[in-house]
Amino acid sequence: MKVLFLHGLESKPGGSKAVYLSDKGYEVLNPALPKSSFPESIAIAQQVIDDEDPDVIVGSSRGGAVAMAVDPRGARLVLVAPAWKNYGVPPTVPPDTIIIHSPLDAIIPVDDSREIEGAQAVVPVGEDHRMFDQEALSAIGRAVRGDY
Repeated sequence: MKVLFLHGLESKPGGSKAVYLSDKGYEVLNPALPKSSFPESIAIAQQVIDDEDPDVIVGSSRGGAVAMAVDPRGARLVLVAPAWKNYGVPPTVPPDTIIIHSPLDAIIPVDDSREIEGAQAVVPVGEDHRMFDQEALSAIGRAVRGDY
């Protein structure tokens, strides 16, 4: 299965969540998204989607906002603490979208994820916004597999 992983603002390709998915056997596409330009990040992500046709798009924090702003072309979305409000992205997603968000997140409130319309589920797991504890990583893995 091909997974497009869109990293957060302070992250870069090769972070813990992308490595976790790669270690689980997924083909992980993990482009660098520039901090300086949200529109450029959207364009980069859309180009990867158009060229590579991923099965699942995982977006973490700012990457979640990017995932909400692209045309997924049939790929399922897994959003991890999506920072949609920070970037003015409309709060709607396809119905098979799973959102993973820590109730203890001090950066992006979990209530922001609960405001998103259309999601199949908001899964409350994780120790904080970074979402690299084992419980959060396992939940991301289950969502990618379609186990919610």
